[in-house]
Amino acid sequence: MLRVRSLGTVPYHEAYGLQHALAAEAADDYLLVLQHPHTYTLGAHADERHVLVDPATVGAVLERTDRGGDVTYHGPGQLVAYPIVTVPDDPASGPAHVHRLEQVVVATLADLGLSGTTSEGDYPGVWVDVGGPHPRKIAAVGIRTVRTGSGRRRTLHGVALNVSPDLAMFGHIVPCGIADRGVTSLAAEGLDVAYGEVVDAFVARAAAAFGARSIDRHDVVQGAADRQGASMKRERPLLRRLRQAGVPPEEGLDIGQRKPEWMRVPVRIGKGYRQLGATVHDLGLVTVCEEAGCPNIYECWADGTATFMINGERCTRACGFCQVDTRHPLALSPDEPERVAEAVERMRLGHAVITCVARDDLADGGAGAMAQTIRAIRSRTPETTVEVLISDCRGDAASLDTIFEARPDVLNHNIETVARLQRAVRPSAGYARSLAVLARAGQAGLVTKSGLMVGLGERGDEVVATMADLRGVGVSIVTIGQYLRPSRDHLPVSRYWAPEEFDRLRGVGTALGVAHVEASPLTRSSYHAREAATAANRGA
Repeated sequence: MLRVRSLGTVPYHEAYGLQHALAAEAADDYLLVLQHPHTYTLGAHADERHVLVDPATVGAVLERTDRGGDVTYHGPGQLVAYPIVTVPDDPASGPAHVHRLEQVVVATLADLGLSGTTSEGDYPGVWVDVGGPHPRKIAAVGIRTVRTGSGRRRTLHGVALNVSPDLAMFGHIVPCGIADRGVTSLAAEGLDVAYGEVVDAFVARAAAAFGARSIDRHDVVQGAADRQGASMKRERPLLRRLRQAGVPPEEGLDIGQRKPEWMRVPVRIGKGYRQLGATVHDLGLVTVCEEAGCPNIYECWADGTATFMINGERCTRACGFCQVDTRHPLALSPDEPERVAEAVERMRLGHAVITCVARDDLADGGAGAMAQTIRAIRSRTPETTVEVLISDCRGDAASLDTIFEARPDVLNHNIETVARLQRAVRPSAGYARSLAVLARAGQAGLVTKSGLMVGLGERGDEVVATMADLRGVGVSIVTIGQYLRPSRDHLPVSRYWAPEEFDRLRGVGTALGVAHVEASPLTRSSYHAREAATAANRGA
């Protein structure tokens, strides 16, 4: 199977980490299709003199990479395709893969009405008017092959096809180290073709070239064109994004509709519940159990388990499903890590779960406080295992490494929903970024975990594809639960998934190779967290 993921705009370093994780962990072949923000990349043997200006002065970043080739440009309006496929384990597989990618581009251009060809000699890529007076490059190709731990040889990097980029950005470098030939694009050649149409044509040709027997394709919706005029423009952004993703908000369930029997939770306010609540409130702590209105609070608190929420109780993001306070955040409390550690000690927790609000107002996204909390717990109760549920820290590598270096026993970061619904559900986050965060954590040697909600308008095949992607970057624990609408200001519930559907998802996740799948209507990120961590470590 070829799993195709059209991911929208993804920073180069995130796509790089995602490729490497999929090459090492994924059982299936992948084709990632995306665009990068303005970026110049230097190949392994590039001549740095071919970067003619400071990239920052033209709004770009410079990234060093391990592909072949010299310096090239990536940016909006350019289709970047990264095939992660298995090739024969011999030295000829690299050149053969380059040639195959070139032919995919040539065939794609022909489908779109443009004649392109390869160039003889030392000029890889695809060109227009090679035999004429002004040969010009329309697609760059740069690849690398790696041997995985399982013995397979897998491909990295790939193709950059110019659809309608700002060609002036190529003037600040010597593109591919070739000074005497120009660069062009479909738009510059007079073809007014939508980016999505080029993606479709490329994917079809690539699937045929890779011999894919089946294609599993899922796209991140970036914000479709407004086809409903002024009425749609007046709609709340929350609902407009949902509609753009193909889910009509008006077809959602009324918030007053009676919940199914399996969604009703008995209230259990016993001694354990009261004692835990007293400890939390006595120490001035916040739990996500209360802030997010978790339906399992009575069960978990009665059993002496809670998920502490640090870095304040105000989040800098406004996700469409979450009821955590989004007012301007307050300054961090410097003694909060010690207060959390004291609560863990008082409660004699064998497994502590720490989560956080997103703090995009802080330089490190709150990573330093998370690391301090891990260390504080370890100092007081070294036998306690620590699980953290983190934000994406805006994908900042240094911030993420701060958390990773504190060595939590489980690193959880929720992907929340399927690719198509990402922008509707959490507009300040991203599908590729979340996968990249999990990939980085796995590559740092941590046990990784992620979760998603159902009932937002996703299809069953999309949930399965998301589980496959999580497993593809090495995730060991996946949680799946029913979304419940906190208020009329939040996204509507599309439908309630039945218990037997969760049972099927659990079976599918296990078949995909996920070590532990916790799936039920009432499952939340930290539900049965200790049991899940134990099962994942047992299966490692």
